[in-house]
Amino acid sequence: VQLKESGGGLVQAGGSLRLPCAVSGIIVSMNGTGWYRQAPGKQRELVAGITRGGVTNYADSVKGRFIIDRDNAKHTVYLQMNSLKPEDTAVYYCNAMQQISWYWGQGTQVTVSS
Repeated sequence: VQLKESGGGLVQAGGSLRLPCAVSGIIVSMNGTGWYRQAPGKQRELVAGITRGGVTNYADSVKGRFIIDRDNAKHTVYLQMNSLKPEDTAVYYCNAMQQISWYWGQGTQVTVSS
């Protein structure tokens, strides 16, 4: 199983980014996937998740600004981030869960300047 994030970078506050996560080795439509982030000196936290049935959930801090979705045909999970704030600065990690196993990507850096 491999997960590869991309799309990170430097953006001004109020801007948008879309992070794709290419997944291989498991079927995204049959497993839960999600996005986590880790800022310097902080613990990794859940940003958004999507179940195999397509039900989504979000951290309170990103509700109304971020959207998680997936393209089953492309085996890709996306995180659309809008109205970005400096406090969204972190390394963003893609996650997939298959039964009791968890898989992670290498992360992509998102930096939001004020």
